[in-house]
Amino acid sequence: MRLDINQKANNSIILLEFNELCPSLMERFIKEGRLHNFQRLYEQSEVYTTDAEEKPPFIEPWIQWVTVHSGLPYSEHQVFRLDEGHTLKSKRIWDIISEAGLRVWVCGSMNANYSSPLNGYIMPDFWSTKVTPNSAELLPYFRFVQKQVQEHTNDSAPFSRGDYLRFLGFMNSHGLSLDTIAAIIQQLIRERITKRYRWQRATIADKLQFDLFRSYYQKFRPQFSTFFINSTAHFQHMYWRNFEQDKFPVKPSEKEQLEYEKAILFGYQEMDKLIANFLNLVDSNTTLILSTALSQQPCLTYESSGGKRLYRPRKFENVLEFAGVNSKYICSPVMAEEFYIRFENEQDATEAEQKLLALEVNQRPMMRLKRNGKDIFGGCGIFEELSNDATLSIVNSEKSILFFKIFYQIEDIKSGMHHPDGILWIRKPSCQHSIHEEKVSLLSIAPTILELLDIPKADFMKGTALV
Repeated sequence: MRLDINQKANNSIILLEFNELCPSLMERFIKEGRLHNFQRLYEQSEVYTTDAEEKPPFIEPWIQWVTVHSGLPYSEHQVFRLDEGHTLKSKRIWDIISEAGLRVWVCGSMNANYSSPLNGYIMPDFWSTKVTPNSAELLPYFRFVQKQVQEHTNDSAPFSRGDYLRFLGFMNSHGLSLDTIAAIIQQLIRERITKRYRWQRATIADKLQFDLFRSYYQKFRPQFSTFFINSTAHFQHMYWRNFEQDKFPVKPSEKEQLEYEKAILFGYQEMDKLIANFLNLVDSNTTLILSTALSQQPCLTYESSGGKRLYRPRKFENVLEFAGVNSKYICSPVMAEEFYIRFENEQDATEAEQKLLALEVNQRPMMRLKRNGKDIFGGCGIFEELSNDATLSIVNSEKSILFFKIFYQIEDIKSGMHHPDGILWIRKPSCQHSIHEEKVSLLSIAPTILELLDIPKADFMKGTALV
């Protein structure tokens, strides 16, 4: 099915995928006068609250974004983990739009996959190892940011000066703006003077990604685009305790509070600046859609044991070496403490699984693992605070080592958890404002996008369009 290419050539949609922003915090910050650009977008949009329609453990962004892009519920798409988007063979909205003869530009969408050939460009999320950009032109950016994202908490995974220079060289020919250069310089100066605020680098990555997005958008003029960012979701997970410390029995230190008290507000305000950039970028024929897929809430589940702490290997290879795993494998970090280990065959994976399950910390089982054929997904399953002399050992073995020789604690105590509500604002060219009180399903987003482009809904999609 293909449309007359000129039929909707002047109409376009940009789907802003600002992961896990919260309806309640958005309303609060707008009322306080802190988010002028979000307020402008809100007042020019049809406003909905979405419902993920799932319960834990199925409220996860790597599940919900697949639902948004495919129009299928989890019960049908069955994509449960990050970096498993390739397992779903159903078409995503960009495949359908591409087949209709329109151009697409998918920038960072989570757990993505695509059909070839694609009429445009796709750069998947930076945790993806099975799906890569469909153009070699995007690989320098993808590879560099992928390593930054996957190892941002790990000081033992440094970048050389040459790595940074090559990346800046790429960006210089792909949209690097003076505003972003100034932000980078200011960030480095602030870190050097204060010896703090390294965590704010995540917003610099957002600015770089917008520069890249704008460069391709202006040259390619796609009819459908996506733009995914995750920085504020990360701030909410890590710093909600500092934002509303009265809700948490485990209190942050004065030093932590000084640095992180306004981290969540900072994230929203940085994204507010991006909203201004998008409002300036779009023309009078473009629909701008803001979706968050889900949101967050305070995580109080682990407070009785001191709060949820996360531990990650300094080098994943050292864990497998200590466990006695000698077969060939490829290890890929995912979010937080989790990682994939992929072996050449199922027998090697089975043997490695048993060896890893034999690891103990202070005589307690340490690893959470799930094997699927020749692949293992897992991470450290201990979430309470460990002492500096905690010992890593192997069941029925005298072999042992200090736990923190191989692992490190990831930043601060996790204090935000997922919530099924999400933001959905649709700013059409008419800029007509309305508020819809009843919650809508995430399944409605894909059919709505297709409807706005005059493309029939795919037969497999379960939702109905909102327009």
